[in-house]
Amino acid sequence: MSPVSRNRRRNIKKRTVRSGAPLVVVGAPEEECDCPYCAGEQPVPDIAELIPTALDIDAMADSVELELVAATLVAIGANLGDDFDVALRELFVPTFEAQASPEARAMLAALASICDGETRHNATAAARRLADAGVGAPPWLAELDAPVTVQECIRFADPEGYPFLLVGRFQRAGRSHVIGVALDDCDCGGAGEILWLDADDWPDAREALLSDLRAGGVEVTAETLAPADFRQAVEGALDARAEHDRFDPESRDEPVDEEGPGYPALALLLRSRLRTLPAPRQRQRGQLQGGELDVASIFSLRDLMRPAGRGDAVPAQRRPASLPPKRKKSAGPAPIYQIKVGLRGARPPIWRRLEVPADVSLARLHELIQSAFDWDDSHLHVFETAYGSFGRPNAELGHRAESRVTLEQVAPAAGDKLRYTYDFGDDWEHDIVVEKVLDRDASVAYPRCVGGRRAAPPEDCGGVRGYAELVEVLADPTHPEHGDRLDWLGLDSPADFDPARFDAKAVTETLQRR
Repeated sequence: MSPVSRNRRRNIKKRTVRSGAPLVVVGAPEEECDCPYCAGEQPVPDIAELIPTALDIDAMADSVELELVAATLVAIGANLGDDFDVALRELFVPTFEAQASPEARAMLAALASICDGETRHNATAAARRLADAGVGAPPWLAELDAPVTVQECIRFADPEGYPFLLVGRFQRAGRSHVIGVALDDCDCGGAGEILWLDADDWPDAREALLSDLRAGGVEVTAETLAPADFRQAVEGALDARAEHDRFDPESRDEPVDEEGPGYPALALLLRSRLRTLPAPRQRQRGQLQGGELDVASIFSLRDLMRPAGRGDAVPAQRRPASLPPKRKKSAGPAPIYQIKVGLRGARPPIWRRLEVPADVSLARLHELIQSAFDWDDSHLHVFETAYGSFGRPNAELGHRAESRVTLEQVAPAAGDKLRYTYDFGDDWEHDIVVEKVLDRDASVAYPRCVGGRRAAPPEDCGGVRGYAELVEVLADPTHPEHGDRLDWLGLDSPADFDPARFDAKAVTETLQRR
């Protein structure tokens, strides 16, 4: 464990917003009422009050302050749910444009800088139309159109080699700023805090940090990273934090705190900077670290060495395809996928046939497979698809966040395949194929199991080969390890172990309880 704790990192000051940069705070009612929010209807914020009186662009000194205001607005809105993305494009942007004021033009330009995809496109077009119509703007607003360049990327690590701080120095329109991401090794290397400093303040802040660590007996190493590697490391840390916040909502930081914009707003602004860097490169297959193959290299090398053929769920490929967009709510409920999940290499075959909504997230699908095969979810896992690898975010392993991706995105049609690997030691590989795309049946509760064969192996028994050996030992009372294996399984008699057992109804009950 790194000696740099999360508590110590919290002592690092974040950049605060000058008093001239206002923050918009949306409060939630303490008790439910019949308003659209509590009634569960799509929220329709009243944004008319957010621009003219709340945004004083004359008091702002540079474009970063405006970006922070926009990022805070988006971070607050994100707490309202998935509908906010649509509201941002279809309600916020048109309403800002209708204001036809310098404040509205500034906010649209800031949203275009912070957001990506369709929102960025719409906000950019709206801001351009206001400019063409002669709507004024502060002189520094043009900075948002200037290219962002990275001048330096550094990774700080402790004596054991654990990185604890990633720092990038960026420049835009002659202004330089430093962004640092403090990593929490107790939280899967996720982002703990985000620092935002003027470049002139960084040398003193760096020396203060290093002096503090040295005083505690900690020697620090600093390594220069290529911009693409820096982007990959920081995005991995942000994704890991997002994944943990998803599972532990109580731990989420507020979009605004007593010092100014909180972690969610700073993370949005940081991601906008990362998008200007070269796309991350995949780790070279078989890359050596310290003379030994790391887990990621072994995992990738295994796929490279396996010949692609009809039995492969996903042939190895160097460059994943672009991930299709998620289903829009306006498209209506997703259909039902009938999928077959088979344990690779098992003889006799071990498999489950499940019916799940096509828009089930890969994180949820992981839970369903765990239940269907009676696994304990006590090891790492990954989905390998034609669009990349997805699991718990891990930059070193090259895994992107599974919670943000749905099954129908990585398997859009019947016949599509992907692979799910659980426990990188025992290496339980599951081939997943979309057998059918079905209409929803209103009389059926999903997910459900509609077929399968044989019981799943117990955890930690050594993979497919180890399980085959276990079955042989338990079937032979004269085997010298027979008693030890029964004890290991916690069984009184070999009759309690039935590898042929399978009950689709029991699996369905387990799926629907999870």
